Amino acid sequence: KRMKLIIGGYAQGKLRYALKTYGLAGSPVWDGTLPDQAQEGAVIVNHFHRWVKARLMQGGRPEEEAAAFLERCPDCIVISDEIGNGIVPTDDSEREYRERTGRLLTQLAEQAQEVVRVICGLGQRIK
Repeated sequence: KRMKLIIGGYAQGKLRYALKTYGLAGSPVWDGTLPDQAQEGAVIVNHFHRWVKARLMQGGRPEEEAAAFLERCPDCIVISDEIGNGIVPTDDSEREYRERTGRLLTQLAEQAQEVVRVICGLGQRIK
């Protein structure tokens, strides 16, 4: 239970906050993808929501794949935009993406050691 989840709106400084707060400047960042195998040290996954969307479009199973990733990389930092606020999309696939991403982030938050919401570059710990 060492995973950290960072959420917030678009362009709110989530990655910068994570790198600075956890002293990880210069660490590799997986952008919109998950590593296929275990990695040394902290694993930073930025734009997790984009990964979910890509997996759904490819017919993947993001819930199961994310669980397997957490087994491989328990010390990860997962960074995701909040996409559940605002107008509900009329497009079925967009609505499914939004709903499944929200449910998946809820599951990650339950498992996380720490959950932080970043607004204007400032982090507020919510768990």
